[in-house]
Amino acid sequence: MSRAVPAMITPSLLVWAREEAGYGPDEAAALADIPKVKLIAWESGEKQPSLRQAEKLAKLYDRSLGVLSLPQPPALPALATEYRHLPGVKPGAEPPALRRAVRRLVQRRRIAMHLLAELGEEPSDFSLNLHIDDDPEKVARTIREALGISLQSQLGWNSEFVAYRAWRLAVEQLGVLVCQFPGKETGDVRGLGILHFPLPVIGISSKEIPLAKPFTLLHELVHLGLSASREELPAQSEKRNQKEWLQVERFCESVASSILMPEAAIRHDADVKIQKSSEEWTVGGMRRAAKRFRVTPSAVATRLLWMGLMSPSDYAGWKKDWAEWRKSHPEGPGFGIASPADKAVGRSGPYFTSLVLGALGAERISSVDASQYLDLGFNHVESLRKDWMNSPGIFAGAAIS
Repeated sequence: MSRAVPAMITPSLLVWAREEAGYGPDEAAALADIPKVKLIAWESGEKQPSLRQAEKLAKLYDRSLGVLSLPQPPALPALATEYRHLPGVKPGAEPPALRRAVRRLVQRRRIAMHLLAELGEEPSDFSLNLHIDDDPEKVARTIREALGISLQSQLGWNSEFVAYRAWRLAVEQLGVLVCQFPGKETGDVRGLGILHFPLPVIGISSKEIPLAKPFTLLHELVHLGLSASREELPAQSEKRNQKEWLQVERFCESVASSILMPEAAIRHDADVKIQKSSEEWTVGGMRRAAKRFRVTPSAVATRLLWMGLMSPSDYAGWKKDWAEWRKSHPEGPGFGIASPADKAVGRSGPYFTSLVLGALGAERISSVDASQYLDLGFNHVESLRKDWMNSPGIFAGAAIS
């Protein structure tokens, strides 16, 4: 029987990688399916893992095996200096899945900046400078004008997938990378922003349903606008208390809601007017209004509450009816199976995908590089490139499964 090949790793790097991944010794040992005493022995240098065992730990910690062989940890900024404050998430104590998601989004931005330089291009300036004391309705009108999406176009969309595609493309044209991250085990985080300018990043959780994605997208865009004016800082630097943060979140929610449902349009919506005059708010009426604006019924109800068209007691009653309706009408399966190319574009977004494929076409990167950047099988890269050249728009609304 052949002996296992020992891994040439630095014990202290095992500790660093584990802690950077957000795992304690007990959790890491359990996930790696090894005794805790063995992991501690490797981290102390008392014993040495085999090459296969080290590879397993490197995968768990989301690091390359080569990093574990360095003489000392690489100099990296604290993770909480990269992303915006997230309610319920303590900077430096993020769950492992969230830490992984943030790192991937930061890496995608870094790659995008590199590709822009390779192509001799400059990232677009992000020009939305928002202020927390501004009127949310006026801010919403300013953002909507910048996005260039008319109410007529919005009311003409035939599905929530078309809606999200349009909002996402419009946001990316403002100089933002819009990507998705796996929502599994990231808690209640629906979206997050990477606060680096130029080319900030908005990440959308894959758990978000298509109808909810535009709201999350625009909510994060408002956070970026506050950060651009230095009225919001990265998580590690923020000093607001809980009450102050609720005010920030409410501002962002109000603006996002106003963008999606302009005041005059939602006030004069046929179903809203009928329900307002009868003072009977129904699930059916709210669903019809929501379908026109391509948002969730809950978003419509909340918007009407904030506008004063719906009383708090009526809102509470409607929410109860809505919960009962959803319980008796569980969501069905999704539409079809997304191809590897669809998933890749859903993860990375149209802008990042176009940069990768543009650099590939200009021979600034190889097909192997493109495969790694898009997290797409090598055999699918060429077919994606050809399809993208013929019709990039068909991929713009792709979703990660």
